[in-house]
Amino acid sequence: MNKKIGIQGIKGSFHHLVAMDYYHKEVEVMEHLSFHELAQKLAAKESDEAVMAIENSIAGSILPNYALIDEYNLTVVGEHYTPVNMNLMALKGQEIGDIKKVFSHPMALLQCKQFFKQYPHIKLIEDVDTAEAAKRIHDEGLKKVAAVASPAAAQMYELEILAESIHTIKSNATRFLVLGTEQKKPNGEKLDKASIKFDLKSERGSLVSVLNIIRDCYLDMTKIQSLPIIDEPWKYSFFVDVTFERPEDFERAMDVLKLMTEGLRIFGIYKNNLS
Repeated sequence: MNKKIGIQGIKGSFHHLVAMDYYHKEVEVMEHLSFHELAQKLAAKESDEAVMAIENSIAGSILPNYALIDEYNLTVVGEHYTPVNMNLMALKGQEIGDIKKVFSHPMALLQCKQFFKQYPHIKLIEDVDTAEAAKRIHDEGLKKVAAVASPAAAQMYELEILAESIHTIKSNATRFLVLGTEQKKPNGEKLDKASIKFDLKSERGSLVSVLNIIRDCYLDMTKIQSLPIIDEPWKYSFFVDVTFERPEDFERAMDVLKLMTEGLRIFGIYKNNLS
């Protein structure tokens, strides 16, 4: 039986492409038009795993997704980095000068804002998904309307690409997390990256002390992200990614951090995809 993999968006979206690339085999894609629905359905085990964008090299972190992973008690079982290729597409036979409106996911529009400065006549409209915008143009035969999406979406929904690679920075890439509901087990592969979360006690220098422990235990911090604690104004949770060479170094660091922080949680231990 094929694995059921949750994605944000529909077939042809970047999440769909990541799912196909990451699993390298037949999977059944479960389409969700919001990250909240994706997390909710995964937590209810209506899908086996899911892919979720967490940060972009241009637009930065997707903060609500950190909160969703925490709220639904999801685990990180892997990660995948993918280059993002944004393209302007519309029904065949049109030119950019004909286009009045462009629909796409807000992150996609943000990554292409420099391109659209050349075309002040075009109105940019935020949508739920890149591929869904492309599909709607095809299904409804919308003229003078374009979408920003992947080349795969253009091919899938029979649209013509009016401008290729319109994202501002050509090295644009997005990091996706592969999520599950149970911790990943070694299974013979080297697991050398972890995602953790903790709250800090209200003490001077507490964050510096935590960072010193990470350093002294030979962990390499690759990401730190703060998020407000909703019911405690001006207090923050910290989401941290670390890499390590020896599992015992990570375990030693966690033993110390349990004493120094509040609510320490290990979201997952998995393979560093950039190693």
